[in-house]
Amino acid sequence: MDGIHDLGGKLGYGAIDANEPEEPFHADYEGRMWAISRSSRAPGINIDWWRHVRENIPADDYLNRSYFDSWAQTEMAALIDAGICTVDEFVMQKAIGAAAEQPATQTKAQVLADHATKKFSFEREVDAKAKYATGDEIHTIASPSAGHTRLPTYARNKIGIITAHRGAHLLPDAGARGQEVAQHLYTVTFTARTLWGVEAAQNDTVSLDLWESYFA
Repeated sequence: MDGIHDLGGKLGYGAIDANEPEEPFHADYEGRMWAISRSSRAPGINIDWWRHVRENIPADDYLNRSYFDSWAQTEMAALIDAGICTVDEFVMQKAIGAAAEQPATQTKAQVLADHATKKFSFEREVDAKAKYATGDEIHTIASPSAGHTRLPTYARNKIGIITAHRGAHLLPDAGARGQEVAQHLYTVTFTARTLWGVEAAQNDTVSLDLWESYFA
């Protein structure tokens, strides 16, 4: 993600508004959009592909949309690309052709109770042993793979210290291309001055979860 979406650590976009109202959603559609994002995705639309689709929104469009508005735009684009829906269906706000089977309804209490009993583990088994251990110094690569990546610009070509090994997890760069490739994942801690120079606070640090192929 080398486009407008990779804004971390960049200047010129003004202060972050920390005074938003406490309610989680500011419009009815936002809660509905959140619910859609928590539902099972259509075949071929994994989280990494979804993020890649969102990162293809042009800069002027992306910067002038609210958070959940860009989510809705991404969801529609991904569903159209997957052949699940058509542009006409979104314009008319109804399905064309045979109606889909209606899902069983659940109350809010039932949904919360159901989720409270579920345990998720995203770890994967890999044959390769971890190349690094806690306490090792690493140097991140300058240029990750083209397309979606979880290595932000501000942390590229930087030196950090591994503070935890998280097992093996699916590499997002490959996931955005429809491939399942697992690699060892580490928490890496950088000093703020390593990332942003001597003007950064001396005692501040930033920790990122990074995959093994992100290291030089």
